[in-house]
Amino acid sequence: MSTALHRHPHFISLEGGEGAGKTTALNAIVDALAAHGHNVLVTREPGGTPVAERLRSMVLTPDAEIAGETLSAEAELLLVFAGRAQHVRSVIQPALDEGHFVLTDRFTDSSYAYQGGGRGLDPAWIAELERRAVGLLPGLTLLLDVDVAVGRARASGREEGPDRIEREQDDFFQRVRAVFRQRAAADPNRFRLIDASQDQAGVAAQVVTAINKFLGKEGGNG
Repeated sequence: MSTALHRHPHFISLEGGEGAGKTTALNAIVDALAAHGHNVLVTREPGGTPVAERLRSMVLTPDAEIAGETLSAEAELLLVFAGRAQHVRSVIQPALDEGHFVLTDRFTDSSYAYQGGGRGLDPAWIAELERRAVGLLPGLTLLLDVDVAVGRARASGREEGPDRIEREQDDFFQRVRAVFRQRAAADPNRFRLIDASQDQAGVAAQVVTAINKFLGKEGGNG
């Protein structure tokens, strides 16, 4: 694969911190694309293929439940990118080649935010992995932005217990949010910032507006 990053207009990613309400936004995106007559493949990261789902389990299962061995930040990053490389080649790129829209719950921006901002790893290393192992950028990224305290309060109400990353402290998630916002500010042509502090209807309305504007601007109906 070329080390150049290719931005594909039919590839859309959804990003955000914990408790940002991505499920509501995902459903709104699918409905908006379907209203324009598009077929949509919905996938997620970490994961998206059988191999990548196994790697997801290694990344998100609490350390004590694997083997009592702490997963290093570097190993975490490489596991995420191994799954992403498989995901792109096995699922995302083939669907794009067939003319479908692909909507992913998280993509490489999450690595910059969580492993870069949260874990403190060098973003230049992440960028090198992105170029060499992934080579693909979304044409549109919707960033659900919400105050860390609000998001974590929402997430605490879920039935399932916190995963390995959700167990981190507030300062970790503050760094994650800061990097997400920095990336959005640096690439306004790709990012749309969504105020996720609103209720579900308000978030869905913002998402639909962003999708409709994107389709009109990018010629997404072709």
